Amino acid sequence: MDFSLTPEQRAFQETVRRFAGEKLAPFYQQRELDGKIPKSLRREMGELGMIGIELPEKFGGQGLDCVTAGIVIEEVAKADFNVSYIQLLASLLGALMKQHPDEEVGRRIIGDMCTGEIIVALGLTEPRGGSDAAHLVLKATKDGNDYILNGEKTSISLADQSDLVVLFARTGGEGARGVSAFLVPLDLPGVSATRFNDLGSGAVGRGSLFFDDVRVGADALIGKEGEGFRLVMNGFDYSRALIGLQCLGAAAASLEETWKYVTERQAFGNPIAKYQGVTEPLSEAETLLTAARLLCYKTLWLRDRGEAHTAEAAMCKWWAPKTAFDIIHNCIIINGHFAYSKEMPHQQRLRDVLGLQIGDGTPQIQKMIIAREKIGRVAVPY
Repeated sequence: MDFSLTPEQRAFQETVRRFAGEKLAPFYQQRELDGKIPKSLRREMGELGMIGIELPEKFGGQGLDCVTAGIVIEEVAKADFNVSYIQLLASLLGALMKQHPDEEVGRRIIGDMCTGEIIVALGLTEPRGGSDAAHLVLKATKDGNDYILNGEKTSISLADQSDLVVLFARTGGEGARGVSAFLVPLDLPGVSATRFNDLGSGAVGRGSLFFDDVRVGADALIGKEGEGFRLVMNGFDYSRALIGLQCLGAAAASLEETWKYVTERQAFGNPIAKYQGVTEPLSEAETLLTAARLLCYKTLWLRDRGEAHTAEAAMCKWWAPKTAFDIIHNCIIINGHFAYSKEMPHQQRLRDVLGLQIGDGTPQIQKMIIAREKIGRVAVPY
């Protein structure tokens, strides 16, 4: 078992780290105030090959492995948690777009995502509940060679900044087998978007998408009719490990800043690092951060090897965001009243990572998945 990075991975990590330190970290808080991720920034990342790097070269990606994709998203999130959503969505939805029956369409969309030209949103969650993804209400009704879309998707990241959405809609009966996936431009007649006033991730923005008699051609279908649920669940086994590293990157930034702070801050005639009540919580945080990071990279390693990793992905999704939140929270306490100010980034990281304890699968759902993988469907409620 080898825990080292290859020379190529280390070189790529250094490139991303340098870019993130210069272009992302200094403007992390400003981007929240602006409420958007600039297209110019996406294009810069695209030019450096930082988006969708594990996607095939023929589609516009770098053709690298999932572990390297994890390295990139961790470094980006360490500098700006919200910008790393660009990498997350490109990796998740690029894998789906490879299934498009028209390879030229898939090549064009993935290529434009990888260059930063477009953002594609994930349209899965509905107002009636996000966890019960197999029982969607939004309908795609067949009308000749077209489909007519009606319904609402909610809690959509980048809803008002995206160009297209991979939309999951009901084309058949109840349950997972009746769900299909469509690629839908968001400038079509009948499509509208709202933006929520959220606690965190202001640069990403979250909102609802409404579809009122939106007509799309049969060529909008991704994969085959009725395959949508299977496609997205397989994608989640990947994105959940990336989300873990996304959150841990933010926590690592706060932890590094706090180690530096405790060696400089004086109390009772000494740096506060002299006191075990200060250093022990930070040592615990380092331990938890290391363990959670290893779990995430093991999951990506399993995916690269083509081995089962559903349970490990679920572990990443519930534990890493919680661990990250707890670490940042402790860093705020140790930094004291300085960190309670919005002038410092700790509070923004805390708010930002909290959202991913909810989005893309709650802790309760992840633990059900782990139980199902361990003892079978007896652990799944009906």
